[in-house]
Amino acid sequence: MAIILVVDDEVGIRELLSEILIDEGYDVRLAENAAAARRIRDELRPDLVLLDIWMPDTDGISLLKEWHAGGQLNMPVVMMSGHGTIDTAVEATRFGAFDFLEKPIALQKLLTTVHKALKHDSLPQRPPLTLEAFARSGFIKEFKRRLEQAAAKAPVLFLKGATGGIAEICARTLQPPRAPWVDLSATSNPLTQDMLQKAGGGILFVPDVAALGKLQQMNLAFALERVDRINVQLVAASSRPLSALADAGWDSKLLARLGEVWIALPSLAGHADEVPEIASLLLTHFTERGEVPARRFSSGALNSLRNLPWKHHPDSAWTSLYTLVRNLALTALEEDIGAEDVARLAPLESDDQPQAVSLSPFFEQPLREARDAFEKAYFEYHLRLEGGNMTRLAEKSGLERTHLYRKLKQLGVALAKRGEE
Repeated sequence: MAIILVVDDEVGIRELLSEILIDEGYDVRLAENAAAARRIRDELRPDLVLLDIWMPDTDGISLLKEWHAGGQLNMPVVMMSGHGTIDTAVEATRFGAFDFLEKPIALQKLLTTVHKALKHDSLPQRPPLTLEAFARSGFIKEFKRRLEQAAAKAPVLFLKGATGGIAEICARTLQPPRAPWVDLSATSNPLTQDMLQKAGGGILFVPDVAALGKLQQMNLAFALERVDRINVQLVAASSRPLSALADAGWDSKLLARLGEVWIALPSLAGHADEVPEIASLLLTHFTERGEVPARRFSSGALNSLRNLPWKHHPDSAWTSLYTLVRNLALTALEEDIGAEDVARLAPLESDDQPQAVSLSPFFEQPLREARDAFEKAYFEYHLRLEGGNMTRLAEKSGLERTHLYRKLKQLGVALAKRGEE
């Protein structure tokens, strides 16, 4: 008989789910908060956990992250929420949740999800994404060699130029097969010597030092004091300079230790032609893990990604690219992500892409000159938006192609060869 743990702070929800599942022949245990859930999980090792997201002490996402980081996610977890959003569902899936149920939970949906979770909980997980996937890019391959060389001699590595998902890709590259992985940002209990010993041979990871709470900061300090005596690699990144953290009151000795050996991700500025392939690999990674719906980039979208001015934001370009690809996949309405989707979400403006301008200058010109100036700006904008594709530009403007070419020549609009049919 399968044991199902129901974790919810609302007694009515716990009792209702318990009655339904007991009637279906399951052994049901109840927990009103994260503390009780931890205890029951450790004592009984349930076959399935139904976990509420919004709880007063420790929320469900934090508990899921804790189990994921500590290697305790050896049972399927189905998240429940009355305030579900797609971002919450995606975050839960990223940290190992099997599925997501939105309250009020329909009876058939509940039973179907429980049946599937118990049936498929033993499916092997896909290996994490590492820099090996980008080996065709010479500059990433070179960075990977530098990263591995530094890690071979330094137990503490500080990453510059990336946080979050991109930083995790770098850290996963250093993780030996089947070695422990501990995300210190997801650990909600004090770190102990025993926990560090169990992480031996593996990775201690901090996706963003600046986002750590007080407990996680103490855990980081605890690990830094002992990392030299334990066979473990600590990889940390930060969205803020370490000097800014010092100004914010962080311990100077801790920051000095953290920043002794650092390595910066290579700039995307000189490798714009490789951005489309990197973005496509990231999109495949998100899709294969069920984090986003099935999506693919159109040629216009890839051209738009290539033309974003990554050199203007060297310290955040990698994180911006990672976040942009994920959000494009989540918000695009069609299976093909188009150039207009990139234009809608892109956090960086293109170097040479015409921007929206005030109409005031047009009012100061004679009508003919004002009309020509507006038409020139209009075509330059949409030509860039469509990646130079004349067929889509003709469709967008409503002009026949021969007339369109004549109009562009008359207005002095330069045509790039790339992307032109």
